[in-house]
Amino acid sequence: MNQPNSAPARPVPVADAIDRFIRGTGHVIAWAYVLLIATIVLQVTLRKGFSSGMIMLEELQWHLYALCVMFGLSYAQVNNAHIRVDLLYGTFRARTKYIIEIIGILFFALPFIYVVIYHSLDFVADSYRINERSDAPSGLPWRWAVKAVIPVAFSYLALAMLSRLIRDITLLFKGEK
Repeated sequence: MNQPNSAPARPVPVADAIDRFIRGTGHVIAWAYVLLIATIVLQVTLRKGFSSGMIMLEELQWHLYALCVMFGLSYAQVNNAHIRVDLLYGTFRARTKYIIEIIGILFFALPFIYVVIYHSLDFVADSYRINERSDAPSGLPWRWAVKAVIPVAFSYLALAMLSRLIRDITLLFKGEK
C-alpha cells in the first residue's frame, strides 16, 4: 500500500479489503502468463522445428496476453506500480499529493473508465449475438469471450480507483498514524 508520500499508511478497512480482492484475482490471473509462455514455446517449436505453426496457438497467445494486461491494470493500481510522470509530484507535501490524486481519479480516471465500460458492453453484446469467431478457418471460436475481458477488467480498475479514492480521502482528512 504505497501512498503518494511512500510512508506506511494508516489502515483503511474498506480500501484494504478491495485491494486484497484485486490482488487475489491478480495472483490467479498471473497464472495465465505460464500458459502464455507455454503456448509461445509450443508455437515456436512447431513453427521453427517442424515448419507447422498453428493459427489457433497464435490467437491463443493474443487472448492470454490481453487477459493478463487488462487485469494487470487494476493490479498495478492497487500496488501503486503504474507509471507516473513525477517531475514536480515528488516535491509536494503528502496533503497536496492526496488532493492531486483525488482530483485525478474523480475528473480523469473514473470518467474514462465509465466511457470504456459503457461502450464496450455493446461491443461484447454484438460479438456474442453473432457468435463471432476468428476469420481464420482453424482460429479460435468465441471471440466475444476475449472481448468480454474489457468491461470486466475495467470494472476491476474502477474498483481499484474507488479503493484509492477512499484511501486518499481518508488519509487527507485523518492523516498518517
